[in-house]
Amino acid sequence: MLTGILVPSGGQVVACGLVPHRRRKELARRIGVVFGQRTQLWWDLPLIESLDLLSYIYRVPRPRFEENLREFRELLDLDPFLSTPVRQLSLGQRMRGGLAAALLHEPEIVYLDEPTIGLDVVAKYRIRDFLRQINRERGVTILLTTHDVADIEQLCSRLLIVDHGKLLYDGSLDEIRERFGGERTLIVDLDDGMRDDEPLDTANAVQVRADGPRRWLRFNRSAVSAAELIAAVSARYRIRDLSIEEPAIEGIIRMIYEEGMAPVAD
Repeated sequence: MLTGILVPSGGQVVACGLVPHRRRKELARRIGVVFGQRTQLWWDLPLIESLDLLSYIYRVPRPRFEENLREFRELLDLDPFLSTPVRQLSLGQRMRGGLAAALLHEPEIVYLDEPTIGLDVVAKYRIRDFLRQINRERGVTILLTTHDVADIEQLCSRLLIVDHGKLLYDGSLDEIRERFGGERTLIVDLDDGMRDDEPLDTANAVQVRADGPRRWLRFNRSAVSAAELIAAVSARYRIRDLSIEEPAIEGIIRMIYEEGMAPVAD
């Protein structure tokens, strides 16, 4: 619906100030799209020829096309497979080529459908790093759908949770942690030679695990701050190292789906 392919059965959709299905051609010049495992690249052509052809379709001036291509070749490491037919590319290579294709004409908004699905760790890192950079340096708005929580944690400043067509949450990662993930964990490495069965004596925190000198203390952010708990522990024990473990976004989202919550009001 946001790209103009589908017509909404109710409500309103506006993108770049346009109603997508009514002004689809005009909108297409201002957006970029990568639909998961469906590529807009020509299957039998080398990647560079697909990109060259798209520059003519979008009427991208040649100097601008060459400048963008030069930047994307570096950021996405396209050179090793630029001359390879698209059908011979790996999934990660096709996704990187698809991102370059979607951004050659400098769109205002880019829609990504499962941009890291099926990719290995290295490919996921490269794509996430690229998306962060174009968002930061070019000001491109990125709207993505994903089932990979790492995409959300590493890329998104705003999160929307949808269940059976109902919007359950609309806000930041910090807000969802504050609202639904009240429990945090302080992990401390002690210098004192304490036994595993010797619990730390702390108020406002519960020791949930012990492994030699390392202890895991769970506490509620509404009852005590991390700074207060660290000060209380360091006053009684010698600490060699420490870290704070925030509640996992994946666990919070799973809880919301399993336990349910009221949809966001219109």
